[in-house]
Formats: sequence, C-alpha cells, structure tokens
Amino acid sequence: MKGPHPIFFVGLGLFGLYCIEFGVVGILPLIMERFHVTATRAGLLVGLFALVVAVGGPPLVLLASRVNRKRMLAGALLFFAAISVWSAYAPGFESLLALRLLAALLHPVYFSLAMVAAIAMYPPGQAARASAHAFVGTSMGMVLGIPLTTWIAAAFSYETSFFFCAAANGIAALGLMIWLPQAPAGAQLSYGKQLGILRKPVLWLNIAAATMVFAAMFSVYAYAAEHLRHIGMDGKAISVMLLVFGLGGLLGNLLAGHLLGKRLVLTVLLQPLLLAFAYVILHLFATPAAMTGLVVIMLFWGAAHTSGLVVTQVWLSSAAPEAPEFATGLYIAFINLGVTIGAVVGGSFIASSGMRGSIASGLTFALLAAALVAFKTLLYDDASRRRIGSGMALLKSGK
Repeated sequence: MKGPHPIFFVGLGLFGLYCIEFGVVGILPLIMERFHVTATRAGLLVGLFALVVAVGGPPLVLLASRVNRKRMLAGALLFFAAISVWSAYAPGFESLLALRLLAALLHPVYFSLAMVAAIAMYPPGQAARASAHAFVGTSMGMVLGIPLTTWIAAAFSYETSFFFCAAANGIAALGLMIWLPQAPAGAQLSYGKQLGILRKPVLWLNIAAATMVFAAMFSVYAYAAEHLRHIGMDGKAISVMLLVFGLGGLLGNLLAGHLLGKRLVLTVLLQPLLLAFAYVILHLFATPAAMTGLVVIMLFWGAAHTSGLVVTQVWLSSAAPEAPEFATGLYIAFINLGVTIGAVVGGSFIASSGMRGSIASGLTFALLAAALVAFKTLLYDDASRRRIGSGMALLKSGK
C-alpha cells in the first residue's frame, strides 16, 4: 500500500514550527496573568525568538549541513515536540523564555533542510513547485497558528495549546522517519566552499531584496488587527477577516509557485508591486460598510503578502544553488531581520502619522524591493532582461 507523500510531513513540520514561533502571541494574555509579567516583558517571547533565529541561523545551518538530513529533520521535530510539552509546565516566565530560545536555535536548521528535502522530492526544474507545496505548512502556521492556539486555550486549557504544537511536530517527525527517503549519497560540500557564496554580489542583492520584501510585509501585517479595528470592525469580525486573509495566502503561495516555474524574474518583480497595490486599495477602499469588497481586498492582500514567502525563498536560493542549505539559512536569518525592521519602522510611522503611517512604510519598502530586483536583473542577467521584456509585452497586449 502506497503511503502519503512525504511533502505532507515536511509541510506539517513547518506548520508545527511556526505554531511554536507565532502561536504564543494568541495566549500572551494568559501568560501575562499566569506569570504576572507586563505585556512588554511577555513580548520578549516573540522578539528574542526572532533575534536568535536571525543571529544564529547561518552558522547553525552551516554546521548541520553535513549531518544526515533525514535524521536531522526528524530529530529537530522531536526536539520541538519535547520543548512544547516542557513549556506547558514551565514553572516561571524565565524558564518558558529559555525553552523558547532553545527551540529557536533549531528553527533555521529545520527550515533550511526542509526546503532542500522538498526540492529533492520533485523532478529537476520544479523547485518552485516543491517550495510552494512545503510553504503551505509555513503559511498555515504563520496565519492560523495564532487563532488556533487562542481557541484551543480558551476551549480546553493553557497547557493544551502547547500539547497541540507538540502533537503536530511529533506526527510530522514520525511521518518523516517512515516515508522520507534518504538523501542520495554524494560528496559533502566543505564549510569553506559553502562560505564561498558570501563572496557573490548577486547573492547580497537577492538578500537585500528579500529583506525589503519582508519589511514591506510586516510594516502593515504586524498591525493588521489594529487596521481592521481602526475602520470600525469588532473582535469577532476581525478574526473572520484574518482567516479570509489566510485563505488568500494559501492560494497565493500555490499560484506563485506555479508562476515562478514559468517566469521567475517577472514573478519576483511583480510580487512587491502587487503588495504595494494591495496596501493602496486597503487604505482607500477598506470599509465594513462594503463587506463583499472588504473580503476581496483581504483575499488579495493575503495572496500578495504570503506569496512573498515562496517568491523570496526561490529568488534567494537561485543565486547560490551550489550551497542550498547555507543559502536557505541566510534566507531565514535575513527575512527575520526584515520582519523586525518592518514592525519597528511601521510602528514609528504610526506614532508620527497614525495608522496610514504603516501603509506608507509598507509602500516604501515594497518599492525598494522592486527596485532592487530590477537593478540586479539589469546588472547581471541578460536572459532575465529578455524574459522581463517579453513578459511586459504580454501584459501590454492583454494576453
């Protein structure tokens, strides 16, 4: 009897991983009450997690790149499951924070190896499709992790929300141990050769573009609930709209994966431009008085936002195919940096200009990202210039 495709368990592991990272946001009030800490202190559970991922990602991925991939993936997921169970019974805030920081150390390791494992399951030339399928788990974890853990904690208990994350990671680990094929044997790339990709200017341009895309995404998304509240929606309506946003994100990721396989550069260039357009219509037309229109706006925003995951990952990895694990480690580090930049700058714009300030911040970063993609393409890739030109001609002709 044929078993399930291992890409399902890779994606489930990514879902569990992002439930660990972002799910805690949904139970921050319970954590504050349980450990008698302020909102600012409780926020360290998210902020320091991202900082550890950003700083520790590249060196840890480099070290893990020479370990058996299947064992490393399954082992990391079992570690996440154990961390989740221990977190449910953490006796104090400091111990909970320490457990999360331990999980953050293996976050970039699992993410990087999972992307490489996903691509290895598909025929050559289908890297974008493989990444898109794996990123379904990432998208669901990022978008649904918060409302799911919130609901589970409210319906059952604080501890059960952690058990949910543990179960997702444990099942994913078991599935990978049974159904993930071993990576084909071959010469392992030395650490020196992997580090050699850092000398490639084209890689740094791709890194800069990916960082700007995530800064654009989280300049606005970090304050999504407040945007919806600002236009007059209550808590229940906001949660529904965020679920609509998540549905748009899932569809956007799959569509982006399909388009990347056909027109890589044009898709990468259009993603930040479409994100900028989503911000414009969000600012100009989002109102609960026109609910159908608001649903359409949220679907479009979700698709433009979440497609940034697969688009930037494929774009960055394409600059260093000789060291995919280390390149993906750099990717996860710099997109976390982009998240931090976007949230901080968006917040400062809000402080000075009100809620429209985060829209201005998102637009600025999105246009910077598009400019970097265009600059890199024109500077380094004649073939890409031809693809952009033919793509633009198709758009103008309406075909």
